[in-house]
Amino acid sequence: MISDSKITEIFCSIDDFCLEFVPFWQKSLLANGKKRTRASKMGLSEVMTIQVLFHLSGYKTFKDFYIGYVSKHLTSYFPNLVSYNRMVELKGQSFMPLAIYLKVCGLANCTGISFIDSTPLRVCDKRRINQHRVFKDLAQRGQCSLGWFYGFKLHIITNDQGGIIDFMITKGNVDDRKPLRFKAFVKKLFGKLFGDKGYISKDLFTELFYNGVHLVTKLKKNMKTKLLTPVQDAYHLRKRAIIETIFDQLKNICQVEHSRHRSVTNYFNNIFASLIAYNFKDRKPSLKNNFVDTKQLYLTL
Repeated sequence: MISDSKITEIFCSIDDFCLEFVPFWQKSLLANGKKRTRASKMGLSEVMTIQVLFHLSGYKTFKDFYIGYVSKHLTSYFPNLVSYNRMVELKGQSFMPLAIYLKVCGLANCTGISFIDSTPLRVCDKRRINQHRVFKDLAQRGQCSLGWFYGFKLHIITNDQGGIIDFMITKGNVDDRKPLRFKAFVKKLFGKLFGDKGYISKDLFTELFYNGVHLVTKLKKNMKTKLLTPVQDAYHLRKRAIIETIFDQLKNICQVEHSRHRSVTNYFNNIFASLIAYNFKDRKPSLKNNFVDTKQLYLTL
């Protein structure tokens, strides 16, 4: 299961953030109107930590994880555990802190070589769209390489070391190129950004290049090569599958996607916590090869 050192590392990082964020957050809430909140024995940092640990535990459901593992084996770390029903309520209250922690502390830095892609986040089976109620008027039908789906899209930008630089969640019918037009989504980027043919756009290429980002994609047969260095860029385009490996780990290990949600807030909590958990992983998919001036490929040990 999860090692003691990893539990301590995650809790200390989140607790340091909460010590600075919570006073400011509470002051903002009071300024917008007095709202009584029920006091809890568990601190916010403990609630957030347990949510992140779930996505590293290998459990398929949060209920089994909380009742069968946390309540039995982690009482020394969390001595003030509450009931499962109360924990679900506290999860909903941690929505904003989780989102801000992910943006401020939970993401990786750009290394000059970045990859972008999107993956569908299905909220229900296609045959149950008309009966689905939780995400009615929020989720949309979209299409990916595996066919049609109903839900959202998770767009992520990663570096060559497997870290997630930034992310965006959109409705399922949003074009993959649209997030790149938001400056906040690409403000951390520099160097080269590799994507598939779905990101081909002359205007988008020019806009990003003007801001210091060279968008490199595979070309269609009737297109001319633009600023493509034959060796390095062709190599990194072939290695773009690293982002597919990251999506595989997010879905099959970190449980970023499932169809058991009964709350919109906890749905996004689940996504935020899984992205935080992924960036806490010790071993991530990464590129191990570097180019040298002789144009020979050497393996970095």
